[in-house]
Amino acid sequence: MACRPPRPTAMRDYFLRRLMLIPPTLFGITLIVFFMTRIVPGGPIERAIAEARQATTMTGGGGRVASGTTLSDDQIQQMREYYGFDKPWYVSYAHWVGNVARGDLGRSYLYNEPVWFVIKSKFPISIYFGLLTVFFTYAVCVPLGVLKALKHRTWLDNYSSVLIFAGYAIPNYVLGSILILIFAAQLEWFPLSGLSASQFRYDSFGGLLALLHQTFLPLLCYLVGAFAFTTLLMKNTLMDHLAADYMRTAVAKGVPFRDAVFKHGLRNSLIPVATTFGQNIGLILTGSFLIEVIFDIDGFGLLGFNSIVDRDYPVVMGILLISSLLLLVGNILSDALVAVIDPRIRFN
Repeated sequence: MACRPPRPTAMRDYFLRRLMLIPPTLFGITLIVFFMTRIVPGGPIERAIAEARQATTMTGGGGRVASGTTLSDDQIQQMREYYGFDKPWYVSYAHWVGNVARGDLGRSYLYNEPVWFVIKSKFPISIYFGLLTVFFTYAVCVPLGVLKALKHRTWLDNYSSVLIFAGYAIPNYVLGSILILIFAAQLEWFPLSGLSASQFRYDSFGGLLALLHQTFLPLLCYLVGAFAFTTLLMKNTLMDHLAADYMRTAVAKGVPFRDAVFKHGLRNSLIPVATTFGQNIGLILTGSFLIEVIFDIDGFGLLGFNSIVDRDYPVVMGILLISSLLLLVGNILSDALVAVIDPRIRFN
């Protein structure tokens, strides 16, 4: 029996159900992380007490000490009220959810600014690296995977596999450290300093060249992991379809091998690749924590890392909310893309 395309109503109902699952999923994720921020040691109050004690020790100051610290009990209570630690964690979480429903992500402890303004200022750089990564990953890996499948066990496949497996085995943050040590510190071909919003300019040819010069090494680290995974996935999937019965039947009936590969085998092979598209949607905005830390890129990932280290919990919760939402929406887009590629998909 011939496969019929999915009914529009079934498709609509399926995506409506997926969209309705986003709020409870976000609720569960944020609830767990919010609870952890209340029980882990080294919060903003403990850090303030430690900094006050250190300042008193360095200046040699004395004075009356309350509760074993240089801050009085009243001051500590005021800090607990300011940071919202004077209420049970579930009450504070309900207050945070209510503010989020009104579009307020809170105020950063570290920057003393609204969380949304802090996060929004980091988007341009992370989007820049994310779009480049996604573009080069699919523009290069899909054709390379097809070529490796068609040229299996040839010199092209063997030599490219060495590079691909090497890139797959080396973590991107380790590769970043090596690249900085060799090409930036020793050879001085690339700058050691990171990329910030003030340097993110491309309004002139010289500014564009400078931007590309600073982009090369971190972009290479972004591409290594995704490049290897996507290429091998494309190659292995296409090879499985080339050995399938329907491909042999098509060729036996007189369909040219090239048409059988690109009109039948390639389309079916793109289905597993399409399922990874949702993860890359999150990468476009959130970037990579470790790569941005190593290269000192003032983007979304570095902000998240510093927020965790500095216990800036409102920023941590804001980043978690946006990242989780992007991942959930990306998974829905992946399902839609798979349905476009494969008409056999049923939305039941």
